[in-house]
Amino acid sequence: MSWVRELSCQEIVELVTEYLEGTMDEPLRVSFREHLGKCDGCAHYLEQIEATIRIAGTIEPAALSPEFRAGLLQAFRDFERP
Repeated sequence: MSWVRELSCQEIVELVTEYLEGTMDEPLRVSFREHLGKCDGCAHYLEQIEATIRIAGTIEPAALSPEFRAGLLQAFRDFERP
């Protein structure tokens, strides 16, 4: 029997990419899902991220104006990790 640890909301946010990409090990995935079952805020956060991924996947690069594309690239360059 594997031990399932309780995750915090901050850990959920930090682990959401790993969860969505399917690279999370099974015990951690169980902990992640258990947290989602108890926390409406984190469940909603995951839904928002999934919706964002779906919508972003429908955008054609050619549909972006050069100004918007430049602003987006600059935002990524300026992003600071804590």
